[in-house]
Amino acid sequence: MGLNIIVLAKQVPDTRNVGKDAMKADGTVNRGVLPAIFNPEDLNALEMALSVKDKYKDSTITILTMGPGRAAEIIREGMYRGADKGYLITDRKFAGSDTLATSYAISQAIKKINDYDLIFAGRQAIDGDTAQVGPQVAEKLNIPQITYAEDIVDVNDKDITIKRRLERGIEVIKGKFPLLVTVHSSADDCRARNAKFVMKYKHAHTETELQDAAEDYIQLQNDRPYLRITEWSVADIQADVELLGLSGSPTKVKTIENVVLQSKDAKVFSDSDNDVESLMKELIENHTIG
Repeated sequence: MGLNIIVLAKQVPDTRNVGKDAMKADGTVNRGVLPAIFNPEDLNALEMALSVKDKYKDSTITILTMGPGRAAEIIREGMYRGADKGYLITDRKFAGSDTLATSYAISQAIKKINDYDLIFAGRQAIDGDTAQVGPQVAEKLNIPQITYAEDIVDVNDKDITIKRRLERGIEVIKGKFPLLVTVHSSADDCRARNAKFVMKYKHAHTETELQDAAEDYIQLQNDRPYLRITEWSVADIQADVELLGLSGSPTKVKTIENVVLQSKDAKVFSDSDNDVESLMKELIENHTIG
C-alpha cells in the first residue's frame, strides 16, 4: 500500500535572527539582509509525512511551494530529506497575495496535481504567524482538516488518527482521506539530510534554473526525469488573476511598527489576594489587558 502525500512548504526570511538592518525606513521587512530558510513548522510537517512513508514504503511525497524562483531551494531541501518530487508555483501575478489569495493559488495547484490522500502543512509561517493558509486550502478543496497535529497515533489506507496539541491539553481525532493536516511545532523535528538523497537530487532544477545555469543539465534531466522540478505559472493552474495578488487580497496593512522589547526589573508576586489584585490593577492601568 502506498499513499500520495503533498507537503505544503514556504521559504521565509529567518525572523529569528533579526538585526538592526532587518527593517527598512518605511517599516517593511528588509528581506535582502535576512537569510531565506525552510519555514520551521513546515519541516515538522515534512517529518510527519516521512514517518508515514517509513510505514508505507510505496508512498510518494510531493513538496508544493509558492514563491519566487529561489524557492526551489526548499524543494531540493525536502528531497534531500526524503521527499520524491516538487512543484513550484511562481509568477509575478502572485506578488502581494495575502492568505486568501495564497490559499486560492495553492488549492488550484493541488487540483491540478489531483491524485492525493494526505496534505501536510505547518501550522503557520514565521513571517506571518496567521495559521490561516492550511485551513483555507482545505476549505477551498472541500476536504476535512485536522489542525495542531503533534503525533500520528495510527494510519492506514483509508484514514489517520492524530494527536492534537491544544492550549489546555491534547485531543485524539480520526479523519478520513482525502484530508489536510496542519502540524504543530511540538511535533518531531525533521530528520537530517540523507547523503544518498543529496547526491541523487543535487542537480534537481526548475526550467528557469536550467535556463540560467552555466552547465547544460537538460540532457541530464532527460535521462533522469526525477531531477525535474515542475514550475507552474498562473495560467498553468488555471487561476483567476482577479483572485490573486493585491486585487485578490482583502487584507490591507495600514501601518507597521518596529517594536523593541526591553527587559525591566522583575517583580515577584505571591498567591495572596492582595498581590493578585495589585497585579491586575497594574496590568489594566498600563493597558496590557482591558
